[in-house]
Amino acid sequence: MNSPGRGPLSRFVDFKTMESDTRALLDRLGLKYDARTRMRELSIASMQLVEIVKAISRGAELIVMDEPTSAISDTEVDMLFRQIADLKARGVAIIYITHKMDEIFRIADDITVMRDGQFVASDRASAYDEAKVISQMVGRTISSIFPKEPVPIGEEVLAVRNLTRNGVFAGIDLDVRRGEIVGLAGLIGAGRTEVARAIFGLDPIDAGEIRLAGQPALFSSPADAIKCGVAMVSEDRKAEGLVLCRSVLENISLANLPKFAPGLFINQGAERSEAQRMIELLQIKTPSGDVVADNLSGGNQQKIVIAKWLLGDLKLLILDEPTRGIDVGSKSEIHKLMLQLARQGLGILMISSELPEILGMSDRVFVMSAGSMMGELKRSDATQENIMRLATGGMA
Repeated sequence: MNSPGRGPLSRFVDFKTMESDTRALLDRLGLKYDARTRMRELSIASMQLVEIVKAISRGAELIVMDEPTSAISDTEVDMLFRQIADLKARGVAIIYITHKMDEIFRIADDITVMRDGQFVASDRASAYDEAKVISQMVGRTISSIFPKEPVPIGEEVLAVRNLTRNGVFAGIDLDVRRGEIVGLAGLIGAGRTEVARAIFGLDPIDAGEIRLAGQPALFSSPADAIKCGVAMVSEDRKAEGLVLCRSVLENISLANLPKFAPGLFINQGAERSEAQRMIELLQIKTPSGDVVADNLSGGNQQKIVIAKWLLGDLKLLILDEPTRGIDVGSKSEIHKLMLQLARQGLGILMISSELPEILGMSDRVFVMSAGSMMGELKRSDATQENIMRLATGGMA
């Protein structure tokens, strides 16, 4: 934990009172953070919670919450909703922007639907049901957001045994087979993303074994993992998945430049042709491949991140929060893509904080808590109650 620099600012800022007030607010909300911790040391989920606390602390008459639960667990969601109820009781108005149907009907008094930057409809929440909201959001009826179907399961693609990174996670065992979607569940801070990063070669490990298609595969870097047919879609597409100032075309080809540049120069014709194929395959909504990625919606940006990996010869795809912060229509399309990839024999390891997504798309579910693997659930045994029992430290 690092104390904030005082320097000459200490003559103008009462750091002692600031720290005391921050601690009191964190304690009142049940958040176990040190007030002196720097933001860069927090996970994305923790940053999200701090943003929520900051908004609550300002005593505003109107608070706009834009996807406030996109990176937090059910426990933190319950905490947030208690605070929202308290704010409403004190006369605070809240504009709550979300793509999550269950949240809309838990807290909304009125519902306004927008699509493609245009107003669609507005009414009392009692006048809506989930099907009506989804239909207005996407302009069509979606029969199933989770289009899971039985797929032939093949041989083992990934085997992780006793994987350990001191102080982060320990003794992790999990496996993924061809054609299988394996969910990795747990509360914020359980260590799910850290395990995925270690498998992909982003972070070092202190002990354990990783085998890919039966062969030892401890990757010292993501480049090694990519060469062996492993790809990872990170939880933060803007910071880690995209170069937002570059075009859709350039982002799609980025992870496979050797394919388009065997010599000194890029074969721009081949690059454009393959990028366009991915745009059509994933139905990326863009006027052209030359549009800057930052100008696209979150759902289309996420499709670009996935597209760049599909140009390679994949064995295993790691998806960390694959549908975070995107609309229900794009979620459905990404879930259908996952199913299509599984049909083609790809092994998929999916990390998600959304229990409906874990339950709806997984063939098996591994559950972590506080850096430990707590258990494995077959699809038939994977219920919200069983997952939450394991995620909070109970045994299967």
